Amino acid sequence: MPSGELEEPDQLRISDSDRHRVAEHLREAAGDGRIDLDELDERLAATYAARTYADLVPITRDLPSRPDYPAAPKRQRHFAILSGVDRKGVWVVPERMTVVALMGGANLDLRHATFAAPEVVLTVNAILGGASVIVGPHTNVVIEGTGILGGYSGPSGLVAAQLDETSPTVRIRGLAIFGGVSVERKYVRGSG
Repeated sequence: MPSGELEEPDQLRISDSDRHRVAEHLREAAGDGRIDLDELDERLAATYAARTYADLVPITRDLPSRPDYPAAPKRQRHFAILSGVDRKGVWVVPERMTVVALMGGANLDLRHATFAAPEVVLTVNAILGGASVIVGPHTNVVIEGTGILGGYSGPSGLVAAQLDETSPTVRIRGLAIFGGVSVERKYVRGSG
């Protein structure tokens, strides 16, 4: 595990019962006609090969959720003390996430992430450090951070927001003391 990072909840190992619940969800989806039998076979193979909660996200991303579907914990905390935190690719953004960058840096790329709730709260504290948050065009961003000889900026970038009633909201709070937190809007890789 890299220095400065805590164990990431969506990277925790899943149990056989978690795999069985997802497999049952896939069988129900096939029974409802949402996926065909070839897709069912492919997704079942991926389910039984999955090792972490994050591995399960792409398998059922396009299916209606089930109440007993295994999910990552609702809160995460990450510390970058003279080090860094880097989250990108497919991962689950919890309802509440706290990042402390103390003379360190944090890079949070949310473009391929799945959100645990329609609105998630990121508390990003940058003290003599910095943090960068990247969102796609369909993510609403609300910045409520306070800067003391530092600041919060964005969302910036050449990509215009394309928001509608289904857009998730990322609320960014925290304190920037001699540090900065920037939010940039970019296209999702492979879409423009």
